[in-house]
Amino acid sequence: MALREIITAPDPRLKQVSKPVEKVDDALRALMDDMLETMYDAPGIGLAAIQVGEPLRVIVMDLAGEGEEPAPRYFVNPEILWTSDDLASYEEGCLSVPDYYDEVERPALCKVKFLDYNGDEQVLDCEGLLATCIQHEMDHLEGVLFIDYLSRLKRERAVKKVQKAKRLKEPA
Repeated sequence: MALREIITAPDPRLKQVSKPVEKVDDALRALMDDMLETMYDAPGIGLAAIQVGEPLRVIVMDLAGEGEEPAPRYFVNPEILWTSDDLASYEEGCLSVPDYYDEVERPALCKVKFLDYNGDEQVLDCEGLLATCIQHEMDHLEGVLFIDYLSRLKRERAVKKVQKAKRLKEPA
């Protein structure tokens, strides 16, 4: 396993639409393992492959709370089958927009079909944080960031904050 660099806004790669995965094999599992390690190190609760520069329809996630046993989840070629009309608002953040958080409204419930770590098809009913997180990560697969749901002013402020933080980290 290896840590990968997380791409941050406004990198144009984050606007790419990710390609479906042809098969779950050892190379893809190695990518998912790297993604999980990178996500834990960041730290975050979800990561899409495009965020580490791989335009593939792959997501890793772990919603275990602090002090709980890790509970990694893997989503290959995820597809939302259904969303509720009821909406829920969560304060979202993103590893590609570090240190910026804002309220986003999304369907409160959804049903997702995907392939797991072994390539087996799964269907999952999602609610609460899981529903929010899977929709947030699936947006990445379509080239959408959570800040795209915000006003232009808030979006520009978020990108400027990320760019400033990046400049401050760069060696002089």
